Amino acid sequence: MEKIRVVIENQQKTVKIPTGLRMLVRRCCNAVLRLENFQGPAEISVTFVNNEQIQELNRQYRQKDMPTDVLSFPMGENGQYDVNHDTGAKILGDIVISMEKAVEQAKRYGHSLEREVGYLTAHSMLHLLGYDHEKSGLERVHMREKEELVMSQLGLPSTSSYVLTKDE
Repeated sequence: MEKIRVVIENQQKTVKIPTGLRMLVRRCCNAVLRLENFQGPAEISVTFVNNEQIQELNRQYRQKDMPTDVLSFPMGENGQYDVNHDTGAKILGDIVISMEKAVEQAKRYGHSLEREVGYLTAHSMLHLLGYDHEKSGLERVHMREKEELVMSQLGLPSTSSYVLTKDE
């Protein structure tokens, strides 16, 4: 596979970034691109933020005034991407992960922070590649299958169904 550049930036101080998390994010990006048979070099930006920062982005770009777990900002459309003229790499886009939400969700679903961040990265990578789970139920199921396949490939299989009971 061609060179994949994943630029990771931590812009929050609320959650300590565990050793190895950055490498896991890179592995996740690579696994999704392999799964999708992505051709050519690529660049992805991943930023860790807190709830306040992601709420501001969610309000600004999605008109939703609340924190969310992850936001995806694709740079391409229909398989066409901007290209970094210095490297020739396709610029796939930006992923923004709320580390506070990731901690909350890992606790809620009963798995590790690493698995949650890996899942959010895989989910967001699929968005950067054009998937949209909000279009239809079938696309939502298709995305979930791909996300879980990537998690299994990375040794992070699901420990819960992501289905909450009524009182959760």
